[in-house]
Amino acid sequence: MYRINKAHPWHGITIGEHVPQEVMVFIEIVPRDTVKYEIDKETGYLKIDRPQQYSNVVPANYGFIPQTFCGANIARLASKNSGRIVAEGDGDPLDILVLSEHHIPRGDIILKAKPIGGFCLLDGGEADDKIIATLVGDKIYENFKDISELPGSIVNRLQHYFLTYKNLPSEPLICEIAYIYGREEAQKVILESVKDYADLLQKIK
Repeated sequence: MYRINKAHPWHGITIGEHVPQEVMVFIEIVPRDTVKYEIDKETGYLKIDRPQQYSNVVPANYGFIPQTFCGANIARLASKNSGRIVAEGDGDPLDILVLSEHHIPRGDIILKAKPIGGFCLLDGGEADDKIIATLVGDKIYENFKDISELPGSIVNRLQHYFLTYKNLPSEPLICEIAYIYGREEAQKVILESVKDYADLLQKIK
C-alpha cells in the first residue's frame, strides 16, 4: 500500500485502468518554465535538459505516459500511415501535452488525461509521436473530444512549438510533422507504445 522509496516515474507509475481512453501522465514541464526539464532515465529525477530556445516556450503541460516506449511498433505505425520509411522510434516514453484552463505551477506531478489526437513527429527521421490530451475534469477543455474540434490557433501553436523547439535560427529544421491524427488514432498509438514497452522489458531481462 505504501512505498518506502519513490517510484520511478517511467516504470513505477501505472498507466491507468482505462487505457487508451484515459491515461496517467507524468508532467515534466509547464508553460511558465524557462528551461526544459526531462526525466533522468537512470534515477527517475527531473534534470535540466537545456534552456528553452529563444522565445520558444512549451504551450501546454508537457510530459510522458508511464510504461510506454517509442520503438519498432511506433515506427511501423508511422511508416504505414505516412508512406515514409521510418526505421525506429526515438527510444523514449510516449510524449503527451495536456491542455487545461488551470494554472499548474510546476512539473514533477502526475495527473489523468484523455487523449484527443496527436502529431506524428519525425525527429531526425525517428518516430517521436506527440499525443494531445485534455485534463480530466477540466470544465473547458473536457468539451473537446477530438483534436479536430480545437480552435485552429491552438493546433497551430502546438505544431509550431514542435517544429522549432530544437532549432537555432540559423539552422535547418530537424523536426517535421508527417501527419496529424484524431482521437481513435491516438488511442492506437498509445496501445502500440505499450507493446513497445513490453518488448523493451523482455530485452532487458
